[in-house]
Amino acid sequence: MAYDALFDSVFARMDPERIHERAFAAIRLGRPVSRLAYRVDPSPVEIMGIEFPHRFGLAAGFDKNARGVLGLLALGFGHVEIGTVTARPQPGNDRPRLFRLVEDHAIVNRMGFNNDGAAVVASRLHRLRGTPAGRRAVIGVNIGKTKVVSAERAAEDYVESARLLTPYADYLVVNVSSPNTPGLRDLQAVESLEPILAAVKGVADGNHGRRVPLVVKIAPDLADEDVDQVTDLVLELGLDGISATNTTIARPAELRTPRDVVDAAGAGGLSGPILAGRAVEVLRRIRARAGAGLTLIGVGGVTDEADVRARIEAGADLVQGYTGFIYEGPKWPSRLAAAAR
Repeated sequence: MAYDALFDSVFARMDPERIHERAFAAIRLGRPVSRLAYRVDPSPVEIMGIEFPHRFGLAAGFDKNARGVLGLLALGFGHVEIGTVTARPQPGNDRPRLFRLVEDHAIVNRMGFNNDGAAVVASRLHRLRGTPAGRRAVIGVNIGKTKVVSAERAAEDYVESARLLTPYADYLVVNVSSPNTPGLRDLQAVESLEPILAAVKGVADGNHGRRVPLVVKIAPDLADEDVDQVTDLVLELGLDGISATNTTIARPAELRTPRDVVDAAGAGGLSGPILAGRAVEVLRRIRARAGAGLTLIGVGGVTDEADVRARIEAGADLVQGYTGFIYEGPKWPSRLAAAAR
């Protein structure tokens, strides 16, 4: 049965979070088969001093706890960004917290950074890096603020995660753009963002003699002038890159899903093709302002090969997807990897 028929007849009728857990288990178990079935010819590229097998990878959110990195890479992703991980373990928001807008191939999530916490994830990554396949894997680590920690102590919280996780990361991402932790997006204001980025950079730069590249992930909902200010701050602090963009809190009129279904999904971050236009705009704006020296990760609404090419043309050095994986199935990563050359 083709994946789209399987999705429509089976997966679409199941609870989204439950089917995610089952599919994730299958990805982990199916790694030996995936390596043969979804082989991708490498087209190595060096970015931020890291050799990536190709430019296309999996965005943060799918593998929050670094439990399935090798299985995901076997499907054709060139890198996996794990997380978001917080300094303390937390259960996330109450269920249900994941909703499909099938007619738009979109998802609304208000997961709330549910994860095992930085110490547990660091231990898991330590074991992974102790294997030959784990040492070869390109792994980004996305960190966020623990929900119960105040904004005033956010820098300390991010530093604790960075201290534990940086030794196992190829690159580190500071996530200040999820809509599902109260007050988190307020940290994108440069006066709040600067001390966080400066503190985390201090950890990333002094990682046992190995400097780890540092990226900040921003929301598509930032006004253009705020995008400019964040870009200027990143350049001033000497960070390595910007990931643009996260999910949106907007519910655009262009959505095909009936409004009552959209409203019933409630609050949370919207992902899927509807994000593509704004995500490309933000990429172009950052690239025009920053020039060629800053690494850009294009994410948000990446669905097909044309989207991959559009992000690269807009200035992205790396491209990531997530929601398209849910709707398109296991052949999707290798298909988009071929476009990311």
